[in-house]
Amino acid sequence: MRILTHSSALCAVSALALGLGAVTLAGPVSAQDDSGAASESENQAAPAEDGAEGAGESGPEGGESGGDSPDQADGQSTPADDDQQDTPADDGQQDASAGESPEGLATAPQDLPEIGADWPFWGGDAQATRYSPLDQITPDNVGQLERAFVYHTGDMPSPEAEGRYAPESTPLKVGDDLLMCSAKNILISVDAASGEENWRFNPGVPDEAIPYSASCRGVSLWTDPEAAEGDTCATRVIEATIDAKLIALDAETGEPCEDFGENGTVDLWQDIGERVPGWYAVTAPPTIVRGIVVTGAQVKDGQAEDAPSGVIRGYSARTGELAWAWDLAAPDENRDGPPEGEVYTRGTPNMWTTGVADEELGYAYMPMGNSSVDYYGSNRSEAENEWSTSLVALDVTTGEPAWSFQTVRRDVWDYDLGSQATLVDFPTEDGSVPAIILPSKQGDIYVLNRETGESLFPVGEFEVPSTGEIEPEYLSQTQPTSGYHTLRFDPLTERDMFGFSPIDQLWCRIQFRRSNYDGFYTPPSADRHWIQYPGYNGGSDWGSVAVDTDRGIIVANYNNIPNHNRLIPREEADARNLRAINEEGGGGGGGPEGAGDPQAGSPYAIDVNAGWRSPLTGMPCTQPPYGGIRAIDLETGETLWDEPIGTARRNGPWGIPSHLPLTIGTPNNGGSVVTAGGLVFIGAATDNLFRAIDIETGEVLWTDTLPAGGQANPITYEVDGQQYVLIAPGGHHFMETGVSDAVIAYTLPQD
Repeated sequence: MRILTHSSALCAVSALALGLGAVTLAGPVSAQDDSGAASESENQAAPAEDGAEGAGESGPEGGESGGDSPDQADGQSTPADDDQQDTPADDGQQDASAGESPEGLATAPQDLPEIGADWPFWGGDAQATRYSPLDQITPDNVGQLERAFVYHTGDMPSPEAEGRYAPESTPLKVGDDLLMCSAKNILISVDAASGEENWRFNPGVPDEAIPYSASCRGVSLWTDPEAAEGDTCATRVIEATIDAKLIALDAETGEPCEDFGENGTVDLWQDIGERVPGWYAVTAPPTIVRGIVVTGAQVKDGQAEDAPSGVIRGYSARTGELAWAWDLAAPDENRDGPPEGEVYTRGTPNMWTTGVADEELGYAYMPMGNSSVDYYGSNRSEAENEWSTSLVALDVTTGEPAWSFQTVRRDVWDYDLGSQATLVDFPTEDGSVPAIILPSKQGDIYVLNRETGESLFPVGEFEVPSTGEIEPEYLSQTQPTSGYHTLRFDPLTERDMFGFSPIDQLWCRIQFRRSNYDGFYTPPSADRHWIQYPGYNGGSDWGSVAVDTDRGIIVANYNNIPNHNRLIPREEADARNLRAINEEGGGGGGGPEGAGDPQAGSPYAIDVNAGWRSPLTGMPCTQPPYGGIRAIDLETGETLWDEPIGTARRNGPWGIPSHLPLTIGTPNNGGSVVTAGGLVFIGAATDNLFRAIDIETGEVLWTDTLPAGGQANPITYEVDGQQYVLIAPGGHHFMETGVSDAVIAYTLPQD
């Protein structure tokens, strides 16, 4: 295993190269836990034997995430009840459950489309591996790639929406067509070989509905097993929008499915409460399993404790009828929707990212965030403490949790689970185990039994350095860590401080000494700033990991940069006129998440300097690399190679591009695709380059300059025997990588 060192030579050249664009990403990965825990190379472990200590122990029945007291150590994996703890229902039980589900809306397991010529799911295949069996493009010929077509969606920001676009779109490919959504949810079908438009449907999303960003990461497909070939909406494309609608269209024609909801639309604001544009939105594709469309929503961070609910709902993919609702604070009372005149429980943790499903088990795996007020927890309910920052397996036949696995206890760092998890058959000495790979923002990667939620590797206990002075009785005294793999690096020291000039570096060193920092999980503070490392964008974020299941390699890109935060006492927040989105003059714009968020209802607002940028030059206060990409042995969790990702070509002090091609490792957002041809394709970095990387060595073999940032997951597919690679480089306002409506496909020259 190789961990990159911060050499003086790299830092010296980087001082001329880095700056605004490189640090615009808000929160990255980083520090290895500093409890005296093993270094990363020592942190790889053999799978836990049955009954091994820490190997996914069940939590106390009905208890909180950390047990009856904040410092209770055990209990990451929590079965929903004793009957479900160890054995998932067999096929007969599944069918019985389906019959008992509300209105019988869940279907029997369906045969799912396979990846290859097509890319039928957001994560490539139903398991979300982002691995394609296509092998026409190889390390030997990838240098010959050329653009096959460039399609433009036409969705660019209006003057009112300037600085608020981050499309993050990943198309699907099925048959001859690409199916995609634009930043403001225009649904589009395009010929996959030529880029010619087949149809488009504009749902008319207004600018005022834009939450943090105008984003639509993708759409989902469902084929009705009871429909005859040629029936209208036999195969339908389903998206959820940033103005909180669920839309179903005929995949062939783009016409609304009139039997779905009201003329093809379901209103997700139903029973949420007061409609405040931008507060409640969906940016991720829904998860469809057994004919149930499962969706959560993004609740704009840091506004108020009295925020829209984090309820997760399941709808019939055929009719749009509500099958069930999982309101974690009132699961039984609100299973079929709240009583007349009431709403789903306000302010609960939400699920804003992309789920994954096991069609046979009937489970939808939902990565949860934390509560609506991210950085203060003493006002949270016991239900919020129990379910926040957890992976929850929901049985879609009933809407009830089968199990949960919590990665942060009493999260006050905004370490919500942002990555889509990946399903694999995990190799062990006793044969393969149906497993789920769960990345996290704090850098830990867990491997769980997807039937039970138990960890296949020991789960360590990290004793936090301090519970601080703000709410010491609330915070947990221990946190779980993965015995399989972590992307975190060593804790920061004053020597890690960085600057474009000696003055810049001196300023950062002074701020380091003035800040509260006790390493990993340093608690929030108000008397002075505290350093959060990793920051809130990773480790891993929504781009997720890719898994080459043939070679047995996980590919994980990550960020490695801290945030510099301070809680703002309410009196000071009021003096600064920090107001929630539902108050006059509140809501903010497209700036960094947490940069002056009011957290109304709590004693403190929050100020986050995402990426900890120096006000003197706009450069980060820590030295590079700020982001990397790593190959991990699937079976052992050992690092195979680790390389910085991103050059300094667009970055420099005061936002002036250096034009230097030096690889420094920039913040990055968006994931990769891996192929049987031995390549990793990824955009993600702030240098606006699209890359092909040799999966065996980590060497960059080919690049292309994009019109804006590649903050989107790429795909690969085949048409008439020709392999294509595609990315939609829409850019990202916060990462300062421009904005574009382009969708670009590449292929080898045809004879």
